[in-house]
Order: sequence, then structure tokens, then C-alpha cells
Amino acid sequence: MRNILFIIFLTCLFSCKPVINQETRIEEDVTFLASDALEGRQTGTKGEKEAANYIENRYKELGLQTKGTQGFLQPFTFKPKTNPHDEVKFDVNGDGTITGNNVLGFIDNNAENTIIIGAHFDHLGFGGEGSLFRDSKKAIHNGADDNASGVAVLLNLAAKLKDKNTKNNYLFMAFSGEEMGLLGSNYFVKNPTIDIKKVSYMINMDMVGRMKKDSTLAVYGTGTSPIFKQVLKSYNNNFKLIQQESGVGPSDHTSFYLADIPVLHFFTGQHEDYHKPSDDSEKLNYEGMKLISEYIFNIITDLDDNGKLVFRKTVNESESTPRFKVGLGVIPDYLFDGKGMRIDGVSEGKAAQKAGLQKGDIIIQLGDSTITNMMSYMRALSIFKEGDKTSVIVKRGEKEVTKEIGF
Repeated sequence: MRNILFIIFLTCLFSCKPVINQETRIEEDVTFLASDALEGRQTGTKGEKEAANYIENRYKELGLQTKGTQGFLQPFTFKPKTNPHDEVKFDVNGDGTITGNNVLGFIDNNAENTIIIGAHFDHLGFGGEGSLFRDSKKAIHNGADDNASGVAVLLNLAAKLKDKNTKNNYLFMAFSGEEMGLLGSNYFVKNPTIDIKKVSYMINMDMVGRMKKDSTLAVYGTGTSPIFKQVLKSYNNNFKLIQQESGVGPSDHTSFYLADIPVLHFFTGQHEDYHKPSDDSEKLNYEGMKLISEYIFNIITDLDDNGKLVFRKTVNESESTPRFKVGLGVIPDYLFDGKGMRIDGVSEGKAAQKAGLQKGDIIIQLGDSTITNMMSYMRALSIFKEGDKTSVIVKRGEKEVTKEIGF
């Protein structure tokens, strides 16, 4: 009898694998993706490939099916732009100089329609054109918030949705090439691995790791389907929501909106570590990320039996955005919903810093123009050229402060 019990014990010891709680791995996922070992995950580099491999292995752990063109991967090859106004050309013959990889995992519920959940995993590598780091030395841009945070929430949602809300299929897409111009999402829309006409809607997460104390959460694309605003309101118990109707913006949801697919894009705002080496994993609000994941899951749950959502075109704010000859050198607070344009960061050596503007200042007048919001600020700035001088009035606490600006 003792021998039998001993054999049973040994069988359990070697055959029973520890159960992994997939829903508690947000911080672990961010920490790996934003580590120095991945050297900033720039598209086409060794670090990007290692990140793609990590995501691929996480998909396997979660029991997702392959939905790329090479297992979980969907490689795309392109030649970099020499002119910033040119459109990137994908190279189907593989003769391009850079190859990136989207990573696609699928939950097949044998449903009619599919929901796409996406987040880009590439970043800036050692800096380059997109960096706001002004030191002459190169440094790794780890991109913890931008956008290891979005990928971690994507993986968390995959764990939540396994065997739940089964009236839709789910395609989880970690995009590459976002920092170079939404390349991975653009390529997928042009070369889909599922029937794109049966996509109900797309959810995108880009920089969801820095929720502030006031719990502000921006959601873009709320006008792209008539049902979105109602559902967002119904399940909001934690956030100060800033809603933007347009489906066009500087992230991957734009590629899907332009293919007539309803989109929602989640964003916790820019900060002074944006596109700098200091965007590191220890600075993220992981409890906030968990709340965002739960919120998105509740939205998906509510929409589970709504069938394919109705698409609606929205006003494209980018078409009316003025062109600039000069810059002030500030990072706008895109989550600010008061009167004026609040400064979320000031770039070193630029006009704003030289004039003494500070983070937290609210610009209420630029030259002769009253500033009421972001658009009025951009219109006011667009009239100036290099060498011009003007005054700027900011609200600093309870005081109004006037400064002279030289461009």
C-alpha cells in the first residue's frame, strides 16, 4: 500500500504543472518588454524580435490559436521613407531594408463576427528622430508606458476573455512599426488574415500606464458607432472620462477606422518621460492598468450580443489642423478639459523654457488670440514664423502671468 501511495505522489509531482494566474501578470509583462535587454524594441531590430517572441510565448500560454502568416507572426517588409511626406511602400518581394512583425493570436468561438484588440509593441530603440531626449549621448528608450503598458493590458484581456463572451471571436494583435507611421496596422488592414468585413469593432490601447490621481482616462473614437457613448457611461465607476468622437488619431486604431470599422482608443495621457529614456517600468500605475482592463472587459461583455456594430464616420479633426512654421516647445496636456491649453511638459532649450513657462501653466492667450482649447492654441501658433516675438499669458495657480516669447 505504501508503495502505491509513493508512486501516486511521484506521478503528481512530475506531471502536475503549477497553475499560472494569467490575470496577475501585467507588471511582469511590462517589466520584460521595457527592460534594457530589448534595447527599445525598434522595428526590425533584435530587440523587436525578442519582444515578438515573448508575446508569441504568452499567446501559447493563454491557449490562443495562430492567426499570422507564419504561425503567430505576420512579417512585413518595407523601405524607410527618405521624405517625411512620402507614404511608406511595403515590399512584397522581401527586398526592403526593414522587416517588422505583427503578432496575432486568436480565440475562435465559431462566431459570425470578430472583435480586434490591439496595441503596438515597438518603440524608439536608442532614440532617433522621434526622441525628445536632448542629450548628445544615445540611450535606450525602453517605452514602458509607450507601449509595453498597452501590450500588458492586451494580454490581460486575452486571459479574461478565454471561454467568456463567446458570441464573438477575438483577434489579439500586437503591432510593430507604429512609431514609424502605423505601419503594422496599415499592413494588416491591407493584408488581413481574417475576413475584415466581419470585424465588429476594434479596441486599441496606447499609453495606458500613467493614470493620474484624478483617474482621467481619454477614450477616442466614441462617435464611430452610435452605441459607444452609452456603454462607456454605463460601466464607468472609476474614471474621469475625456471623450473624443473622431476615429482618426496618432495610433493604430486609425488604420481600422479608415477601413470603416468602429474603433475605441484608450489613453491615460502624455507626460514628461514621453519618448525619453526615462519612460521606465517602475513609474507605471499598475492598479490603474488593472482598472482599465476591467473597464474594457465590461464594455466587451455588454456588447457581446449586439452583433456587428454599426459604423459611423466622424469629423476628422486632423484635416483642419493648422500647419506650423515654429514650435513653442511644450507637451500639451491632452486630458485637460478646462479653458485654455495646459502644459504637461517643457522641452529643454526651446522657446517656452527660455521664456520661463512651466509644467502646469495654462496658456490662455498667445499674441492677440484667446486660447480656449487645443485647437485654438494650434490656430494661434500657426500664424508665427521663425524670428517672430510675441507675448503669452498663462494661468499659474490663481495668478495670470505674462511672458515674452521669441521663436
